[in-house]
Amino acid sequence: MGVRGLQGFVGSSCPHICTVVNFKDLAEQHRSRHPGGTPTIVVDAMCCLRYWYTPDSWICGGQWREYFSALREFVKTFTAVGIKLIFFFDGMVEQNKRDEWVKRRLKNNREIARIFHYIKSNKEQPGRNMFFIPSGLAVFTRFALKTLGQETRCSLQEADYEVASYGLQNDCLGILGEDTDYLIYDTCPYFSISELCLDSLDTVMLCREKLCQSLGLGLSDLPLLACLLGNDVIPEGMFESFRYKCLSSYTSVRENFDKKGNIILAVADHIAKVRRLHQGEKKLEEILPLGTNKALFYKGVASYLLPGQRSPWFFQKPEGVITLDKPVVSMISGPESHWEVPMCTDPESKQEVPMCTDPESGRDVPVCTDPESGQDVPMCTDPESGRDVPVCTDPESGQEISLSSDPEFKQEVPMCMRSESKQKLPVGTNPEFNPEAPMFTNPEIKQEDTINTGPEMKQQVTMVSDPEILQVARAHHVQAESYLVYNILSSGEVECSNSLEDELDQALPSQAFVYRPVRQRVYSLLLGGGGGDTSACPTVKEWFVYSGNPLRHPDLVRPLQMNIPGGTPSLKLLWLSQEPGVQARRLDTLLACFDLSSSREELQAVGSPFEALCCLLIYLFVQVDTLCLEDLHAFIAQALCLQGKPTVQLVDLELDHVDPRAVQLGSLLVRGLTTLVLVNSACGFPWKTADFMPWNLFDGKLFHQKYLQSEKGCTVEVLVEQNRSRLTKFQALKSAVCRACVKENRPISSRRHWRPHHSGRWGRQESSSHRTSSGHSRSGQGQHWRDQGPGSRQYEPDQWRKY
Repeated sequence: MGVRGLQGFVGSSCPHICTVVNFKDLAEQHRSRHPGGTPTIVVDAMCCLRYWYTPDSWICGGQWREYFSALREFVKTFTAVGIKLIFFFDGMVEQNKRDEWVKRRLKNNREIARIFHYIKSNKEQPGRNMFFIPSGLAVFTRFALKTLGQETRCSLQEADYEVASYGLQNDCLGILGEDTDYLIYDTCPYFSISELCLDSLDTVMLCREKLCQSLGLGLSDLPLLACLLGNDVIPEGMFESFRYKCLSSYTSVRENFDKKGNIILAVADHIAKVRRLHQGEKKLEEILPLGTNKALFYKGVASYLLPGQRSPWFFQKPEGVITLDKPVVSMISGPESHWEVPMCTDPESKQEVPMCTDPESGRDVPVCTDPESGQDVPMCTDPESGRDVPVCTDPESGQEISLSSDPEFKQEVPMCMRSESKQKLPVGTNPEFNPEAPMFTNPEIKQEDTINTGPEMKQQVTMVSDPEILQVARAHHVQAESYLVYNILSSGEVECSNSLEDELDQALPSQAFVYRPVRQRVYSLLLGGGGGDTSACPTVKEWFVYSGNPLRHPDLVRPLQMNIPGGTPSLKLLWLSQEPGVQARRLDTLLACFDLSSSREELQAVGSPFEALCCLLIYLFVQVDTLCLEDLHAFIAQALCLQGKPTVQLVDLELDHVDPRAVQLGSLLVRGLTTLVLVNSACGFPWKTADFMPWNLFDGKLFHQKYLQSEKGCTVEVLVEQNRSRLTKFQALKSAVCRACVKENRPISSRRHWRPHHSGRWGRQESSSHRTSSGHSRSGQGQHWRDQGPGSRQYEPDQWRKY
């Protein structure tokens, strides 16, 4: 995460960059400088998750009560000294960072395989050196912090950019995280979460000014250094030969530094020499070996420029490129230009741009320079936005075509007008051809948040055209009140990270497959426009991690028809209506997403707070034939016993041994709870969010204990710890789940009654299956959809069949 090699360099070669500070003292200093102001720390929550998760047990699905208590203590400690915290979470993966995301997920797969090998060999949890955060931790941490009254936000782009922007614009005390990118951004001070001592509020501040002094660079040179070293945008190998070339010519190699440290010094020295020697006389691509990577490199450097900031390495801050295939943003290598060119100020970027005279009108018009051809490209005014945009000449027609910014790729692409819809479409796009979605440009969505996320956010290409629905979804997303809904509506692309799943266990399916039918119905609800017709629905790109998936391409998943009494309601009805009876429609829609409309009576009899849990259990047992009565007993008993146990009692709970199947079942249930978050928010919140938060329903060790007891054949009385009221509730919940499953032709039987081959009925990737929405079973073997070839992997609802 962050700049390659910089963390080690700072720790070993430049320790003076790190200064021990005390947050209480810093807060007092801040209040003296800003009377009446509240010292605020911006927290990069994704960096902090593994440091917040302090419970000893992490293998069984999560110690959620303990974790919630740890978060509460964290917040309480800062509040006690008058410090306000604002938490940011990653809301989506940017396309230019997808490769890095995939690389980390595949690495996690290898780590998880080692974890399960250890469990099978030793029947215990591995040491902290093999720690893997419990499934769903990021999702539920958002809701935990909101429950604790904290301001919590979900990003609309890369979270570190929004964190750095917020810290700069709001004069915050600092940023708390663990990402060397915060040493590169020119923003407020950066503090380390890994060095934080909560008792004393001491931590380490990493000073970017001292880093610059050590490297002989200015603050504005750090983005260039970061990209030459490699980061989440620029692959580390892209400039490897260049770095070694710098090292070979570096005359100040320090023997007490390691090789990586000397490479960083050598690259920094090269940047400093370029600044001194060229003084803006040469273009960046003539000084550095950018080659075909020029566009990506410019994008990487520009990604560190916060709103209102400029780079001396750029002629103007590039938003992308101004041709379809080649970057042509003019750049210079120094802060000062010796060109005698008339200048004007761009009202959006506040930057000066050169002017030339239009031979027809006689007026001065702005120009930008194409670094490939060296020619100036004139600018014209976009009649809709009022902004100046570059123009280029169509080689076939000879006509000038204005260029506009594609918000997804942040590239400047020629625009044309589609006569039927009056929408701008990129040149080269066939308006009739769209393999995935009818995409609409929505100019009415405005940036209303306090975060300035850059010009690329002002116009949006989305999966739906209703601006009101998009605005509501966006608000819930930014306020961290929903999960994946805005991603589906805005880009039609979702992802889910690794879960603790044993790739060698052929009896249990991956959670990606188990909950996919639910997601497919949610896609139908969100993208179908009401009415339930899925024929016109676009496919959704899923980046879900499961064994055998190389993640070279997303799975293209088609929406699945919903069966809702009275038809599929519109999103406006579900989200905005206050009419009597609409809450019942919301619940009907939620149950239809799980294909459990027939179970409404059983679930209503259960009531809160176990209605959501029973819904999930019914769905799981209908979907997965290898779940048995003993599993159901364990799930229900742990939920009931959890209600009466204080956190300290859960901490002291010890297990006889760790069972790999129970580990996977715990993870499977928690992923089901995150799916409930998605469905509940998509349906207009028919259920209270608290009813399916894991600290109210699930404890990993407690479930593991009940699982082991149930496997031994312990009675129900033992499972509920001889508590009479729990026993009564246990029978009621079990009866509701079993009756609902029978309606779906899925009687739940004891494992002792199974035939020997039963445990292998659920295959994985090459023969995995699910029960279709109609409830019937069909055999399904043969060519897998993944073998269809790159880019054509589409998931049909009936391709995963039970046998």
